[in-house]
Amino acid sequence: MIKKVTLRMMQFGIIVVLAACSSHDIEQAKMSDDTASSSNEYSDSKMKNEIQDTSSKQDKAEEVVVAETERMVIHQAQLVVKVKKLDEAQLKIEERVAKYGGYIVESNVYREESERMNANITVRVPEVHFQDFLRDTEDTAAEVLERNVTGQDVTEEYVDLQSRLKSKRTVEERLLEFMKHASKTEDLLKISADLAKVQEEIEQIVGKVKFLENQTSYSTISISLHENRVIVPSIDNQDLNTWEKTKKQLITSTNFLFAAGSGLIVFIIGNLPIIAFVVIVVGVAIWIYRKSGRQRQ
Repeated sequence: MIKKVTLRMMQFGIIVVLAACSSHDIEQAKMSDDTASSSNEYSDSKMKNEIQDTSSKQDKAEEVVVAETERMVIHQAQLVVKVKKLDEAQLKIEERVAKYGGYIVESNVYREESERMNANITVRVPEVHFQDFLRDTEDTAAEVLERNVTGQDVTEEYVDLQSRLKSKRTVEERLLEFMKHASKTEDLLKISADLAKVQEEIEQIVGKVKFLENQTSYSTISISLHENRVIVPSIDNQDLNTWEKTKKQLITSTNFLFAAGSGLIVFIIGNLPIIAFVVIVVGVAIWIYRKSGRQRQ
């Protein structure tokens, strides 16, 4: 009997010890979960704060860069001028374009009904020589009819594109790094898709950057040239050839006579029955008239 009581007491003690250990483990697990959860929440909060701080710093950096960057302006000009001799003026413009390191985009020459020559020329010259080229072109003209110069400031747009490009390249580097350490196929596919999208965006931004750099490094100038010289009608040698004109007129008159005679013959022969009938009727009428006149006498 004593043995049974002792055995039960030992079993009860073991159960109590196990229960205490289990409760302690559960509490430790809860504490661990709470710690991990708070750690994750802290990590997420910290990451968000870092992103916000980075974004704020990036915006401030862009403002500083815009303020410090040399202004990028797209200049365009339209000139309408009168020139004494179109060919000479056009040649001078082409020489100055080559002198300043520019190039001709388009050149059209046409003639008006009044025999005056006109031309439209579109050129691009380096931005640093924009004003010099305009001044030289105006000096070449006999009269400036119209001058229109416009400028578009694209500094902020350019800085924004550069900032976006830098961010996209950073994302590209991270994705490439993730791809090196990825082991699962689905992770590789996901990273590859994200990488392709980022690289496409990088190409688009690079294209816009190059376009702005080209537009700001070269200025576009459209020039309309109108010739202002007096047109004197010239006397053609053919107008002075009297003998040739006389022969031509003689042949023309002879042909007219032949044509008229031929037409008369055709008319008479072709209408002979009618003419014979008319002659007979007229003859009878005259004969009757004369006969009646004699009878009255």
